[in-house]
Amino acid sequence: MEKPVSISVNNLSRKFGTHLAVKNISFEIQAGEIVGFLGPNGAGKSTTMRILGGLLSAHTGSATVCGLSVAEDSLAVKRKIGFMQENNPLPDELRVNEYLRLRAELKEVPQEDISTEVRRVMDLCDLFRTARRKIIGTLSKGFKQRVGIADALIGAPEVIIFDEPTIGLDPHQIQGIRKLIDSLRGKHTVLISSHVLSEIEKICDRVIILNNGHLVAMGTKAELKEAFITEHKLSVDLTGEVNALLEHWRSLKLDFEVLEEQNKGNDSYELILKLPAETLDIEPFINTVNPLNRLENCRIQGIHIIEPDLEAIFLAATTRSWDEVRLKEV
Repeated sequence: MEKPVSISVNNLSRKFGTHLAVKNISFEIQAGEIVGFLGPNGAGKSTTMRILGGLLSAHTGSATVCGLSVAEDSLAVKRKIGFMQENNPLPDELRVNEYLRLRAELKEVPQEDISTEVRRVMDLCDLFRTARRKIIGTLSKGFKQRVGIADALIGAPEVIIFDEPTIGLDPHQIQGIRKLIDSLRGKHTVLISSHVLSEIEKICDRVIILNNGHLVAMGTKAELKEAFITEHKLSVDLTGEVNALLEHWRSLKLDFEVLEEQNKGNDSYELILKLPAETLDIEPFINTVNPLNRLENCRIQGIHIIEPDLEAIFLAATTRSWDEVRLKEV
């Protein structure tokens, strides 16, 4: 059974002066999905998120959140959304529990439930034990990000928008926030932008990629890999003479390009090969491992396909879209 649509964007555009920051984009996000919102700086991610959060108006097109029009029912939409903005503006002079209680009141949490709700989000973000009485201005970057996330979670909104929640954090802090966001899966719809693509790859069900204001890609990692990756890569571990192996493969008329050759010491090497998209059969390379085909002065220890990560897919999608834009301009 298909889940209901939680966020719907249809032909959305937004200008700043003469600059068109968001250009006629459309997408849908189902309830309970965690979706990554990716793009280079200036691609239009934050602008789109602020439109969805009711902080900006669109110039053309429409958007709905939980079936409510962002343009016509802005206040009702805000009740459905928890929004952590980029750079996470917080009042430095308040204590953590004071700020979260204030935010709970502003979000219309019933007075008798405020203490319980503030305790709930502080526990989720590991703030109660370590930071509830601390003044926000004295907190580290990591704890400030946790306060911003706790703020977004107050009231258990159906939709949560995180704009760069891990910016400026160290790897341990990023891992903690990733686990926190992953715990929201299925309970909330989450739209998250980040430049930490490895984290997006780990926690998101799908990704949406913007470039220069255009929506250039949307789908699961597998779908985007099929659409944008036009080459295969192999990693080959070997001992002996590298050139002997390369010449052997060339004599077999195999089509490949050496991207990298790493000397690992003790006469051991690692080769990274690029194969054209049409070369789906890597058996001729693998067969070299067979003892019958082994060269006297070179021995393959292992060979495997390198699966493209989200960074490779992102670079392929944004490079292709930028090239297409420049061709249109010419």
